Amino acid sequence: MDQPAYSIVLPAYNESERIAASLDKIFAHIARFGWKAEVIVVDDGSSDETAHIVTRYTAQYPNLRLLQNPGNHGKGYSVRNGMLHARGDILLFSDADLSSPIAEADKLFAVIAGGTDIAIGSRWLKSEMQIRRQPLYRQILGRIFNLALRVLLGLNFKDTQCGFKAFTRRAAHTVFPPQQIERWGFDPELLYLARKHHLAVAEVPVAWSHREGTRIHPIRDGLRMFADVLKVRWNALSGKYAAGNTAAESL
Repeated sequence: MDQPAYSIVLPAYNESERIAASLDKIFAHIARFGWKAEVIVVDDGSSDETAHIVTRYTAQYPNLRLLQNPGNHGKGYSVRNGMLHARGDILLFSDADLSSPIAEADKLFAVIAGGTDIAIGSRWLKSEMQIRRQPLYRQILGRIFNLALRVLLGLNFKDTQCGFKAFTRRAAHTVFPPQQIERWGFDPELLYLARKHHLAVAEVPVAWSHREGTRIHPIRDGLRMFADVLKVRWNALSGKYAAGNTAAESL
């Protein structure tokens, strides 16, 4: 296909029950608005039928690609893999279950068209836009994590963890090559790197709905994410984000 204007990256791990419905919605939106877009599903070593379902869809949609990680590496690795193989001018990654409807991408793209380098979806700038909220205990843990980001990394965003973020091609190729965190804690690292490189980041309120079946364990993965924040701080102090020190070569 010709050079796409947009690349939509979906990290997927054992998403056989949801990936077909998500792809149907994405391609319907692409057709409705006549986007020149590619869709990339990054399979993170799934043990179910995720890869087979996506492969069947590629026969119908030549602008769909399947990338397969060498085993299970995590969401951060999957997003980086997809972003660094994307060909579009504007690159979006979204959760495979479309917790934020694909139509919300229009808001992020419009902000980037206005001159912003990175547009991040936010569930909390206008919390009334949430169709179905997270359980209360997850909201509380999220607030604690957000406070840690402000204190340790100086990230003053309402929501860093919404899996719906768009980048200019230049911004993506600035923040993803030095990314070190491969699992759930990668979002704050990307935003820290964006600030380090003086990229403009806009937080954009989006519709969002909590989906059952999430694979994040609030306590176990919350502790891991906190450890990842400390790792980002250590990486910064030890020079691992300096020019030439990148993780992309491991893809």
